[in-house]
Amino acid sequence: MYNQQVVNAALQALLYEVSVTPKPGLVDPASVGAHDDMDVFTFIDSAITLRPYFEAVYQQAINFDKRDLSELFEQIRPLGITAEQEMFAATNNVNTHKGAIFSLGILVAATGVLERQKIPYDTTKLMMVVEKMLTHLLKNDFADLSAKKKLTAGEKQFLQYGKGGIREEAAAGYPTVIKVALPYLRRSNGTRNQRLLNTLMLIVKSSQDSNLIKRAGNVNVLPWVKEKVDFFFSLGGSQTEGGRLYLEQLDNLFIEKNLSLGGSADLLILTIYCALLEGIL
Repeated sequence: MYNQQVVNAALQALLYEVSVTPKPGLVDPASVGAHDDMDVFTFIDSAITLRPYFEAVYQQAINFDKRDLSELFEQIRPLGITAEQEMFAATNNVNTHKGAIFSLGILVAATGVLERQKIPYDTTKLMMVVEKMLTHLLKNDFADLSAKKKLTAGEKQFLQYGKGGIREEAAAGYPTVIKVALPYLRRSNGTRNQRLLNTLMLIVKSSQDSNLIKRAGNVNVLPWVKEKVDFFFSLGGSQTEGGRLYLEQLDNLFIEKNLSLGGSADLLILTIYCALLEGIL
């Protein structure tokens, strides 16, 4: 697999996600959702700044010749910090892709590991590499949180609710992607937009979106939103007029309540990346 194919898949994943519409509470071509500081153009500006980052993490993995893959993760983390700075410069300090920089960078690096080992692309094997890369992630990132003066939203949720957020998902090899979203997408039909909308809503139902919890201020929002997703699928999903109209109503409701599904959107990006490399999109 060539560098450009992998990097292009990463950029496509970012652009596909923001293009999917209508997404409740999220930015898409028809709505800014619950994000009045950004629009679809902000996401495009952000995405194109990330090509050098994906090229760099892929090359880092191609050159990595040690046995302990957790060292590779430590090598690419500073590249992610630089990529965040580039993103903020392009968006006037708006956070469009911070979560994707973390997770998609990991997947691109893991793809490079497969390439270096001359293993044909396989999503299951990719996630096995991810787990090895992130062996120490939870222990390192959640150590001595009570002593820290400034906590991230994810760290606050870990202390308050015991939920590890995207770090926990990542350390487990992204089970929502590999066990839920991708299997559904593989057997789905309809337009790309319909398939990805349904996949997003299934991700929402199957994960614990830390961004949603942060916006709501409590975890009680999770069962509430899962009821909404169940009703969406009972209407026939995005392939039916009733399903599409319901998503538009949900978007209005999410805007009213200032709710966003940013964590689920990041998992959709990862799903799209894997699907593109599998050739199912």
